[in-house]
Amino acid sequence: MPRSKPSDLSMMELYKHVKKQHEDAILLCRVGDFYEAFFEDAELIARLLEIALTARSHKNQKSPPPPMAGIPHHALDSYLYKLVKAGHKVAILEQTEDAKLARDENRLVKRDVVRIVTPGTVTDPKVLEHKVNNYIVSIYLNKDTYGVAVADLSTGEFLVTELTDPSRLWAEIHRFSPKECLFADTFEDEEMFDRLKTELKATLNYLPDWRFEVDTARTELLEHFQTISLDGFGCEHLPTAISAAGALIYYLNETQKQEVEHIVSLHTYTLSDFMVLDADTQRNLELTASIRDGSTKGTLLEVLDETVTAMGGRKMRQCLLQPLLDEKGIAERLGAVDELKTQINLQEELRDALGQMYDIERLISRISLGSVNGRDLHSLKDSLHLIPDVKAQLQNCGSALLVSLNDTLDPLPDLVTLIEHGIHPNPPVTIREGGIINDGYSEELDELRQIVGQGKDWIAAMQEEERKRSGIQSLKVGFNQVFGYYIDVTKPNLHMVPEHYIRKQTLRNSERFITPELKEQEAKVLNAEDRIQDLEYELFCQIRESVSKWTEVIQKIAAALAMTDVLANFAYVASKYNYVKPTVAAVDEIVIRDGRHPVVEQLFTQEGFVPNDTLLNCDDEQLHIITGPNMSGKSTYLRQTALIVLMAQIGCFVPAAAAKIGLVDRIFTRVGASDNLVMGQSTFLVEMNETANILNNATRNSLVIFDEVGRGTSTFDGLSIAWAVSEYLLDEKRMGAKTLFATHYHELVELADKYKRAKNYNVAVHEDGQKVTFLRKVVPGGADQSYGIHVARLAGLPQVVITRAQQILEVLEQHNLSVEADGATGQSPKTHPTLPKPRRRVSRKTLQNDSLQMALFTPKTHPLVEEIRRLELTQVTPLDAVNILYDLKAKAEES
Repeated sequence: MPRSKPSDLSMMELYKHVKKQHEDAILLCRVGDFYEAFFEDAELIARLLEIALTARSHKNQKSPPPPMAGIPHHALDSYLYKLVKAGHKVAILEQTEDAKLARDENRLVKRDVVRIVTPGTVTDPKVLEHKVNNYIVSIYLNKDTYGVAVADLSTGEFLVTELTDPSRLWAEIHRFSPKECLFADTFEDEEMFDRLKTELKATLNYLPDWRFEVDTARTELLEHFQTISLDGFGCEHLPTAISAAGALIYYLNETQKQEVEHIVSLHTYTLSDFMVLDADTQRNLELTASIRDGSTKGTLLEVLDETVTAMGGRKMRQCLLQPLLDEKGIAERLGAVDELKTQINLQEELRDALGQMYDIERLISRISLGSVNGRDLHSLKDSLHLIPDVKAQLQNCGSALLVSLNDTLDPLPDLVTLIEHGIHPNPPVTIREGGIINDGYSEELDELRQIVGQGKDWIAAMQEEERKRSGIQSLKVGFNQVFGYYIDVTKPNLHMVPEHYIRKQTLRNSERFITPELKEQEAKVLNAEDRIQDLEYELFCQIRESVSKWTEVIQKIAAALAMTDVLANFAYVASKYNYVKPTVAAVDEIVIRDGRHPVVEQLFTQEGFVPNDTLLNCDDEQLHIITGPNMSGKSTYLRQTALIVLMAQIGCFVPAAAAKIGLVDRIFTRVGASDNLVMGQSTFLVEMNETANILNNATRNSLVIFDEVGRGTSTFDGLSIAWAVSEYLLDEKRMGAKTLFATHYHELVELADKYKRAKNYNVAVHEDGQKVTFLRKVVPGGADQSYGIHVARLAGLPQVVITRAQQILEVLEQHNLSVEADGATGQSPKTHPTLPKPRRRVSRKTLQNDSLQMALFTPKTHPLVEEIRRLELTQVTPLDAVNILYDLKAKAEES
C-alpha cells in the first residue's frame, strides 16, 4: 500500500468535499501510484474487489484513522470494470498537475473529477463485449406518451422515438438490453424498475425533473449539435422524445466531463419501420439469448453470426432484432446476399480483407474522447489501408446495396499520411513519456532530440577523457533521478581524485562526485528531455484532434463496413448450411417447402432432421390445430416457421427447399410458461398475460405461435379457454391472424368442422406393439393420443410408476373420465352448435382385473339413477308413469 503523505488532513478534507458532490458514486482519488478510497467507499471496494482494507494515519490523533483501500494505477481499468459490472458509479478524482511542482511549493497536488464511469458509459475495449453494443436508455413519460432515447457512447450511436403502448416500450427496452437506464426523479413504475433490475440487470439512475423539461432538453440538443432546430433530425415534432434525448446528452457530457463530440447525429425512428418482436417472442424463439443460461449457445444468433469484424457482429445482432417491413429494403439485402453467395471467390476475399480490420467504430469514439494512444492511431491507419482492397472486391458488383456501400467507403489517404508521418511506427503504450512522435515531423522536436543526443555523446566522451586525465580506469559517469549525472569512483582510487571534483555522496564501496562542466551539460540534456516529453504530448494531442475531425466520415465508413460484413456473412452461412433465397412480398400467405429449424438441425441426432412444409393464409389455412405426441416435434415445427419468416425479413436466406413469405408485422409466441415469483405471478397468470397480449395486439398480418394454451389450470377451464381463444383468432372482423396452435386438447380438432379457415395437422407416429416411433412429419388430420406414458418411459421414470400409470389410464378410459361426457351416465350433454361435441375416448383394451376399479376412480351412481333402474316398466300404467315422472322431476329439482 502507498505510504502516508504529509498533507493527509488536507487530503481528507478534499476527499470529503468532492464526495459530497458525488454522493451516489464511489470516489477513487489518485495518490501517487495508487487510486485510493476512504470511509464507506473503502469498505465497499475492499469487499467487492477482495482487496485489503487498511487505515490511513493522519495528524489528528484524537479521532480514529479513516478506513482506506487502494488499487495500483496501472490496474485501474480491470478494477473499474468489476465495480461497474456490480452496478456502481465510479468517480475518478485525478491529479491535474505535476506532483513535483506541488512538492516544490509544499502544497497539495491539484485534483479534479475527470470522469464518472457508469455501466452505460464504459468505452474501454478491454472490458466491453466486442460484438455487443453497450447501450444506455433514457425514458421520459409525459401524460400517455413515452419518449425513448438510446445511446452507445462506445460507438456514437444515438436514437430516439416516441410511443404510447407500455408493452411496446418494454419490447424496445428488451431489444436494446441496456446496461443503464435514466429516469426523471418523479418517474414511478415499480414493475418496470423491478424488471429492469431482475431481467436485464440494468443499473437505474435519475436526474432532476427540470432536466427533462422540453425547453431545457431542446436547448441542450441544439447546443450539442450546433443547429438552430431539430427538423434535420426528424424529431422537432416529438417533444417527449426531445425531453429524453436532451437529458441523456446532458448526462453523457456530465459523466465524461467533456462534450461527447463523437455523437454527431440523432436518428429518429418509428416502430412501424420494423417487425415488432416483444420480449416474450425474443426469449421464446431464443434469438440472442438461451432460455437456459442466457448465453448465445443454442440461439439463432450463434448459428447465423459468422461475421469477421466486431462492427459486423454488432450490426448482425441489430438486424436480428429488427426485421424489416420494407419490401424494397429486404429485396436489396437478398439481392446482395445472392450475388455474394454465387461468387465464392469474391465472398472469400472480401471476408479475408474485412477480417483484418480493427474496430474503427469504437476506435474513433475513443479518439474523440481522448482515450487512445499511438498504437490505437496505427490501428485506425492500418484499417484504412485495407479499404482499397475491399473496394476492389466490390467494384464489379451489380446489386444496388453493394454499389451503395462501395460508394460510401473512402480510404482517407490524407488521414493515413498524417498518422504515418506523425506517429512513430512502434510507439509506447503511454503518451506522456516520449518516443511517440516520428523524426522529421517537428523541427523543434528534432532540434531538442539533437541536443539530447549530443549531450549524451559529450557525457560519454567526458567519461573517457576523465579516465585518461585522472588515471582511474574504473571511473564511471552515471545518472539517477535524485542527483542527476555524477562521477562514480571506487574507494581504492579515491586518492587519485582531482581537486576540482565536488563530493556529492558517499556509498559503501565508492563515492560520487560532480563537476561544474558536468552539471552544465546535465541541465541542457535534462531540460531538453523534459521539453521533449511535453512537446511530444502536445504534438500527439494535435494529431489526435486532427483525426477526431474525421469522426462523422469514419462512422459512416464503419457502418458501411459493418453492413458489408453482415451481407458477406449471410452469403457464407447460406452456402455452409444450404439455405435458399426466399421470396418476400406484401401478400397474404406463408408458403414453406421442406422447412428446417436452423438451430435444431445443427444438433446431432441419429434419425437426422426431418423437414416439413407450411402453408398459411387468411382464406382457408388461417389456423392450424396441430396435435400429436409429446416429444414428436410440434414445438420445433412451430418455432422453425417463425424463425424462417424472421430470417427472410432480415434479408437472410432460409433453411428450406423454397419459401414465399408474406410480410409479417409482428411475431407473437405463447410458449411453455413458468412462475414469475418476482412479480408475484403464477404459471397460469403468466400464460394468460401472454395470451392477452396476443389477442389485444395481433393483426391480420401477424404470425401467432401458440404452443399449448390452458395447461396451467384444470382440464375443463383449460379446454374452454383454448377453444374460446381459437374462435377469437378465427374471427375475421376482430383479427384473422395466421396462427399455428399446438395442443393436447384433441377436442379442438372439431374446429375444422365448424370453420373453413381452421385445419387439422398432426405429427405422425408409427406403432408396432409397445414400440412407438416418432416420424417427425407434419401431416393433415388430427391425433387422438399423446403417448405421454411412452415419453415418461423415455425420461427414465421407474418401471413400477410406468406400469401403475398404464393401469390408471385404462380405468380412466373405461369409465370415460374425460371432459367429453357426463361422468355419471356416460351420456353426452346437450351441446351448442359451436361448442365441442362430447367425444368418448376409445379404450386401448378391456380390463382384465376388476380390482383396479378403485373407488377413487369409480363414479358414484346418482340416487335418481338407482331409482329409475329399479322401475318395472311392464307393470306401470300410463297414469303411474305420469306420476313417477312428476315425482322424479321434483326430486331432480331439489337435488
